[in-house]
Amino acid sequence: MTPSTAAQAQRAANAASVVWATADKFLRNVVEETEYGDYILPFTVLRRLECLLADTKEQVIEVVDGLVEKDTPERFIDAEVKRRFGLSFYNTSLLSLATIASTDDNVEASVQDYVAGFSHNIADIWTSFEFPRLVKKLADANRLHAVVRHFSTLDLSAEAMPNNAMGDLFENVMYRAFDKKGKAAGGFYTPRDAIRLMVDVLFASDEDSLAGRNTTRSIYDPTAGSGGMLLVAKEHLGELNPDIEVNLFGQELMDQAYALGKGDLLVQGGLPDAIRQGDTLLRDEYADRQFDYVLSNPPFGTDWSVQHKDVSEQAKVPGSRFSHGLPGKGDGQMLFLAHCASKLAPAGTAGHGGRAAVVSNASPLFTSDKGPNAIRQWLFDEDLIDAIIGLPTQMFYGTGIATYVWILDTNKDLERRGKIQLIDASDQWEPMRKGMGDKRREMTEDKRRVVHAAYKAFEDADPAISRVMVKEDFMFRDVPVYKQARLRTVFSEEAVDAAREHKAFVDEHAEIMRGLDGFVWNNLPTVFQQRCKAARLKAPIGLVDAVARAMAVQDDGEPLAIDRKGGPVLLDGWKITERVPMSEDLDEHMQREVLPFAEGATWDESKAKEGNEIPFTRLFYVPEEPWPLEEIDADVARLMGELGEMFEAVHRDA
Repeated sequence: MTPSTAAQAQRAANAASVVWATADKFLRNVVEETEYGDYILPFTVLRRLECLLADTKEQVIEVVDGLVEKDTPERFIDAEVKRRFGLSFYNTSLLSLATIASTDDNVEASVQDYVAGFSHNIADIWTSFEFPRLVKKLADANRLHAVVRHFSTLDLSAEAMPNNAMGDLFENVMYRAFDKKGKAAGGFYTPRDAIRLMVDVLFASDEDSLAGRNTTRSIYDPTAGSGGMLLVAKEHLGELNPDIEVNLFGQELMDQAYALGKGDLLVQGGLPDAIRQGDTLLRDEYADRQFDYVLSNPPFGTDWSVQHKDVSEQAKVPGSRFSHGLPGKGDGQMLFLAHCASKLAPAGTAGHGGRAAVVSNASPLFTSDKGPNAIRQWLFDEDLIDAIIGLPTQMFYGTGIATYVWILDTNKDLERRGKIQLIDASDQWEPMRKGMGDKRREMTEDKRRVVHAAYKAFEDADPAISRVMVKEDFMFRDVPVYKQARLRTVFSEEAVDAAREHKAFVDEHAEIMRGLDGFVWNNLPTVFQQRCKAARLKAPIGLVDAVARAMAVQDDGEPLAIDRKGGPVLLDGWKITERVPMSEDLDEHMQREVLPFAEGATWDESKAKEGNEIPFTRLFYVPEEPWPLEEIDADVARLMGELGEMFEAVHRDA
């Protein structure tokens, strides 16, 4: 961080403290602590927008009033304001926070009237913030005037607070707000350390193509939340190339998150329609577009039964975003993964394609249902998976479970094509000074640098942090494995009764069976037929098989059993399923992994079922060395000695 950047960040932090001072001064005992941010954030947005419009407001009002008198449609008014003043939004109210604060009469009505004066393209911010309700509550508590006066004194102009500084301020205020909310913040706020890691890796293979003038890139987030991913990505691209033009696009369902995201982009100079509101699964607001970069932290384990009918209809369209498979209704995160893949720009003639970074829990790695299996197979077959990064636990505000980042790419570097890199970053963390919700750990810059270096190196690392694999390593056959019986020939009345069930059995056959007691079972069919022939008894094949089954008793000391055709006889009730990677020869795998532990095992490849999984944890598992017996004995002896001393002391005191 340069000295000027550090100074700017400190100025933003100081300003954020002044902004947040509203809570302690005017909100205490009026609203719950967890709701402080619900009030402070929209007033911060309001004041920033007011400051951005202040210099040209009188001229804008004059122009807009003239056009309104001529019944000019809104879209033409917007275009004229944009052409003449370079503004993508405006306000036509004669009021301001300062004029409202100058008197304590009709403050609530004045604030409502002032906000209603904003152009139609940002009117939904105040609705999504539930601003009228917040204003009324403050007015009823006789605190609204004080809050308005406080914010009217803050200098949030572009001169005092350039976009980057304003972004730092808003980020600081949002963090304080979500710190009060704790775990509840996880629904729409992704930690900045996680975003920065995603962005580091996302841009890692494009750094050369991002240089130069006239470079333009688009970034999209279908679950935009508070807009943090878009803004961090834009900032990072600006660091790589100050001349780059970055266009942001997002979609968000939740009202408050949508208001925060749109507000955050606006206070940093973004466009009003950069984030659109709506359910991404039901309707893609950017259905006609694909993007250079996609980032998303979709909800984990969220039921999508409400959207199921509509999504299923979309899935019937060949080649559509959901046509590759549908997960179970209890968890829709793989729908977002498929959606993100569908939004990536295809590989271009200049070599550039689209890249995505998508957060998930462990479920999409291995869920074996038909839909998830099909989605993964599509990603494998299209060679879209560039890397998967396992993050530390306790990284996110709303969950402490293991999380992963999928890096998708439509145009991998040559050395990465046909391959998938797994990076285990689960140990790359530092404890937070103060936890927030479920978040107790953070990835510092040094830890992120380790992951970035592992990605760039693209090799099997030692100690194991990186594995480079091919898709066949994740595709498998579930092969049924049976155990070959070892049978001893035993005569018993029960065996005779069982053989008697065959229609060709006569009493004389029982005597022949008695004489076979103890014979090698594999020879039983031949000897039984020979003796029946000598006794002039019929011995059809069905009876031979019935006698063999009736006299068979499992005995591990006997040879492996084969039937009269030379095939293995399988042990009743013994069956396992062996998962064999497609990258391995089946017979070699069985010789190595099964036969040493199950002598006599046999398998049936024709009954194998194919599937896929990404066993991330197992691939990086390192078994711990067992505790040496000598140390165990010594520790037990020590404990027994301590117990003996304790008992002796008790008896002495008694």
